Amino acid sequence: MRSLGPELLGFAAAGICAYAADLGLFIWLRGPVGMDPLTAKALSFVAGCSVAYAGNALGTYRREAADASRLRQYAVFFAVNIAGALVQLLCIAVSHYGLGLTSQRADTVSGAGIGMALATVLRFWGTRTLVFRVARGTSGTTSGTTPDRTAGREATWTG
Repeated sequence: MRSLGPELLGFAAAGICAYAADLGLFIWLRGPVGMDPLTAKALSFVAGCSVAYAGNALGTYRREAADASRLRQYAVFFAVNIAGALVQLLCIAVSHYGLGLTSQRADTVSGAGIGMALATVLRFWGTRTLVFRVARGTSGTTSGTTPDRTAGREATWTG
């Protein structure tokens, strides 16, 4: 768990910045720009995903899969974030329509509380295993390899 500390902090920092970008853009698009809520949210969601991807790719996971296609990484990252959004919507649907908890507070707790917590776990798992493919038991190194200090590149365990 200790080795996950820096990774979790970096992931959280990228997520906080993404949340701020998403919320700020949504409020601006709905307010001064006067855009309809669904279009505003779709645009702010894409912006938030882009900020989160940049934060993770350039910060938290900068050493992971550096040679992978950035376009492929972004596409998978975006898909993982859509799955997270669907988890939040599912939590609201179950609470509101399945359990009959129809107040604004219940919707907020189920969507922004429980749904956000479950979605964050899914996003963290998806980001580290599907997007940047962090090897098990390592943090900050790729596939369990050790750095070759003389060549400045990754070497295999056989040297």
